[in-house]
Amino acid sequence: MKTISNLTLIKTDWLAEAERQLAKSKQIRQSVHASLDRFFDLLTTAVESGEPHVLDPILDEWARWGMRVEMKPEQTSVVSLLERLLLTTVEMARCKLEEGEALALISETLPVYTHAFFHTSQCEMQLQREHLAAELEEARNVLAQLDASKSAFISIAAHELKTPLTLIQGYNEMIREQLGPDLKEDTAELLRGIENGANRLEEIVNDMIDISLIDNNLLALNFQPVWLNRILERTRSEFETTLAERHLTLEIRPFPGSKAMTYADGERLAQVFRNLVANAIKYTPDGGKITIDGRILPGFIEVTVTDTGIGIDPEDQARIFDKFVRVGSPYLHSSGKTKFKGGGPGLGLPIAKGIIEAHGGGIWVESEGLDEQRLPGTTFHVLLPIRQEAPENYLARLTRTVERRQAEGSR
Repeated sequence: MKTISNLTLIKTDWLAEAERQLAKSKQIRQSVHASLDRFFDLLTTAVESGEPHVLDPILDEWARWGMRVEMKPEQTSVVSLLERLLLTTVEMARCKLEEGEALALISETLPVYTHAFFHTSQCEMQLQREHLAAELEEARNVLAQLDASKSAFISIAAHELKTPLTLIQGYNEMIREQLGPDLKEDTAELLRGIENGANRLEEIVNDMIDISLIDNNLLALNFQPVWLNRILERTRSEFETTLAERHLTLEIRPFPGSKAMTYADGERLAQVFRNLVANAIKYTPDGGKITIDGRILPGFIEVTVTDTGIGIDPEDQARIFDKFVRVGSPYLHSSGKTKFKGGGPGLGLPIAKGIIEAHGGGIWVESEGLDEQRLPGTTFHVLLPIRQEAPENYLARLTRTVERRQAEGSR
C-alpha cells in the first residue's frame, strides 16, 4: 500500500517537526518523542486496517494525563494538539511527496484524524464534567464544614453570653432595690439604660440559640390549641408604642380561618409574626401602613404581612431567609431594631422560616423590587397547616391502629 510506505517515509521529519512545535527545550522534546512515535505508529496502523479506534487508548491517555510538555497558550487541550499534528501531517506530505501521493496520504489519514477529534472532544468533555463535579463536591464539603463550625460557634457563644448577661440583669435589679426610695431620677435613667441594653442583648442571645436549634434540627414544638386572631392581636399590642412613635398603621383584617382553632406552637407562631412585623416596621418609612390578611386553602391557612415600604431587590429575595443577611447597604441602617432601616443580626427571618417549616408549612416573600421613592412594598406569605389534633396524638393513634391490625392478623 503506497500510503503506508509514504507514511514511513515522512515519519522521521514528522516527528522532528511535531516535537519542535510542541516543546521549547531539547530535554522536553526528548521526553515527548516516545509518545509521538507511538501515536504515529498507531496512525499508520489505523490507515492500514481502516480501524481508526486503534488510536483510542493513546487519546484517552493524553486526555486523562495531558502531555507533560511546555505547551503554548493556544495548545491547552488534546484537541488543539491533534490540530497541530494534522497540520504537521499535511505539511510533511506536501514537502516530501509528489502531489498525487500527498493528496492520497491526506485523504486516507483525514478520516482517522476526524475520528480522533470526535473521540477526544467527547473524552475531554466527560473528564471536564468529572473534574468540575469533584471540585463542586469539594466546595460543598468545605462550605458544610464552615457552616457546621459557624453553627457550633453560635451555639457556644450564645450559651457563654447567657451567664454574664444574667449577672448584669441581676445586679441592675439589686441596685434598684437597695436604693429604693432614695433612687434619684438621673440614677434611675442610667439603670433603665442598662436594663434596655441588657434586654436587647438577651433578645439577640435568644435568637442565636434559636438559630442554633434550627440548624441542628433540635427545635422542639409544643403543639397546643391556638387561634390566629389572638396571636395577631397580641403582636399588635407588643408594637403599639413603636407604631405610635413611627406614625405607622397596623391593620389586622378578619379573614376566613383566623378565629378557628388549630394545633400549633402558639409561642413560636407569635415569634414568627413578631419578627415579620418588626421587619415590616424596619423597612417602612414613617407614616406607612402594614396590613395582615389571610385566606383558607385546602389543608392550610395562608397569612400575609404586607407593608408599604421600600421593597426588596429580586436578587435579595433569594437569600433573605439566610442567616446574617441584611437587605440593602448596612451603612443606611440605624442602630435601633425597629427604626427605619434599623439594624439587627439578620436572624429574624431565618428563625421565622425554621419555625414555620418545623410546623410543616412554608414561608416566602414577594416584592416588585427596591425603590425608596416609589415604595413598592413587600408581602410575606406564611402557609400554616390546619391541624385538628397535635401531631404526637395523631402518631399515637396511628401506632395503635397498626398494632391493633397486627394483632388481628396474628390470630
